[in-house]
Amino acid sequence: ESNSQANPNKQLEDKSPHAVFAYQLSIPHFSEPSEQVMPQAHIALGLWPIAGITTVGVSAVDAAETVTAAIDSGITTFDTAFSYGYEGESDRILGRHIKGRRECFTVIGKVGQRWNSRQERVIDGSTKSLVADAEQSLRRMSLEYFDLLMLHSPDPKTSLEHSAEVIGELQQRGLCKQAGVCNVDIEQLKRFQSVLSCDAIQCPLNLLQRESLAELVPHCKQSDVKVHTFWTLMKGLLAGKIARNHQFANGDSRPRYPIFQGAARERAHQIVDGMNRLGQEANLTTAQMAIGWVLSQPGISMALVGGHTPGQIRET
Repeated sequence: ESNSQANPNKQLEDKSPHAVFAYQLSIPHFSEPSEQVMPQAHIALGLWPIAGITTVGVSAVDAAETVTAAIDSGITTFDTAFSYGYEGESDRILGRHIKGRRECFTVIGKVGQRWNSRQERVIDGSTKSLVADAEQSLRRMSLEYFDLLMLHSPDPKTSLEHSAEVIGELQQRGLCKQAGVCNVDIEQLKRFQSVLSCDAIQCPLNLLQRESLAELVPHCKQSDVKVHTFWTLMKGLLAGKIARNHQFANGDSRPRYPIFQGAARERAHQIVDGMNRLGQEANLTTAQMAIGWVLSQPGISMALVGGHTPGQIRET
């Protein structure tokens, strides 16, 4: 896959329907690699799906085999969080898989979200919560440090500056090598940076949702902050496996997202239809094309991709 970005100012010479479609979406051209690096080096496995909270029907066997398949495919970076599972399921599964070979993997952790006794998500950026959750997450994985520890999301009840300061204190204690923040806009990021050097952020980006490219990603590129994207495949929609008439299981959270509803969903299916045709010509899966587009954008360092079965990992 090439990381070269399609140039929107270049005159389109090929007028075929497929070429026009690719040009309009700025799909990258797939030919010779522009960088001599493994594509897997820019892809992290996001472990939220194997936690089994919003993904229905995840078994312990499938969850474990999903991580195994990722490692077998060359993935070495894993994204977990204290709140990924009511009892830290994602942390525990990852810890078992990397035991005895810690130096081979990069572990991204997140703190600041947890579950209460009613299994309701709570955002808590207080000192007590951030410290306790970071320590507990490491114990679950039997690790001494995170490679990157991130504030999961700003807490409306706690100043962002204070939460950043606590993350910095955890870094000084050696619990993480690098620090970052997720789910922030550009002004919130600047507030975080006013207290602590930010090594990376996480933000949504995919073919259907490009808002972060306007200001947030350019700011990060200018200030030397790595950008990790989530919703790269928009919860499977851009993997090309969800049909128009697909019926989601009870408990599946995806139908609640606006992009899975009405005209927005139909537009998404039209885009996926075009990607399927292009993929057949280029011998690429729809998922590979969607990931390639994200990684081709200037300033993007890594794409987080989820999955809850080993087959999903191998196909992607």
